[in-house]
Amino acid sequence: MPWKDTTTMDQKVEFICEWRTGKYTITELCKNFGISRPTAYRVIDRFEKQGYEGLREQSRTPRKHPNETSQEVIEKILKFKGKHKRWGAKKIRILLFNDFTEADIPSVVTVHNILKKNGLVCPQKRLRRVKPTYPIFDPKECNEVWSADYKGKFLMCNKKYCHPLTIADSKSRFLFAAKGHYNENFPSAKTAFTEVFRKYGLPKQIHTDNVSPFGSVRSIQRFTKLSYWFIELGITPVFSDPSHPEQNGRHERMHRDLKAACAQPAARDLRSQQRKLNHFVKEYNTIRPHEALNMATPLSQHDFSTRPFPERIEPWVYYGDMKVMKVTDNGSMRWGSYHWISITRSLAGKYVAAEQIGDSIWKVSYRNVFLGYFDETHLRRKEQTIRLGTNLV
Repeated sequence: MPWKDTTTMDQKVEFICEWRTGKYTITELCKNFGISRPTAYRVIDRFEKQGYEGLREQSRTPRKHPNETSQEVIEKILKFKGKHKRWGAKKIRILLFNDFTEADIPSVVTVHNILKKNGLVCPQKRLRRVKPTYPIFDPKECNEVWSADYKGKFLMCNKKYCHPLTIADSKSRFLFAAKGHYNENFPSAKTAFTEVFRKYGLPKQIHTDNVSPFGSVRSIQRFTKLSYWFIELGITPVFSDPSHPEQNGRHERMHRDLKAACAQPAARDLRSQQRKLNHFVKEYNTIRPHEALNMATPLSQHDFSTRPFPERIEPWVYYGDMKVMKVTDNGSMRWGSYHWISITRSLAGKYVAAEQIGDSIWKVSYRNVFLGYFDETHLRRKEQTIRLGTNLV
């Protein structure tokens, strides 16, 4: 039976006061206050145990739930979050399968709520989705396309800049190396690539952007000295369109994690910084679940290349009807007795070949890679130099 239409707390206090006088029986009190005997006994019991505070309205929320997450699982979730501060609920939940059965592991939403309840979730800015720009390099097999780039430089504690070179497989997301350099140049990049090639083999293509030492929008076919070295190894250099880093978005996404792990804060010097980079590579490949791989790790999805690194590059043999010429130190090849065809200094000392494909039209190649065309009729004046073009018009 309900209480009278007055303040519930006031009526409970009045009920207790009259009960304590001893002048009335429980039956009389229940009749006077319009409540049942079980309600009366419950109020008296709360008063005897907790005093007047026990008369306040109690929460009707169940104290225990049959599907409640165990304290052991909650502690493990908080421990993983403390160790991997940049990971969200999805990745942390995958790690729980190493210690608990599936029946004991909560859903992703529950894991997120546990983190949020403990103040471990930072609200993220909602990103505007943009339409993808083509071409998109989406390999179907491991070692079909590798991605490489220099992560933006950051200042170390010794006031010197670190330039991390990253190399990864675009299919399995396996990160081969993250090497810290003082400069972004050909010798540093070649040394790092050589170490990776010797250990993991060669890919079919290497996808990079258009900045030194990988590519240059002002060079023939965007090739640089590093690009021609790749060609000598049987690797095809491919490039993103200028000003379109989203074409290599999976590599850029990895760079965001690398910056958060290794540059905030940076180490004291390059040697200490390299230890942080190596730790990130190990965690990224072997521990961190990857959503694009159905929450598997890159190491579990990667296969070694079957193409070994050649310690000695064999000379290329051009077939008989081609005119083979050596590129001079100024980046040109001599045509006839007086004329020059400007190519690129990156090929200085290398041999290129010209093949006639029409009246006065010649096609120039380096090994099996097309470089450009030139028209022999433009060579009219003595000691004239012309440049290669990629179009016949």
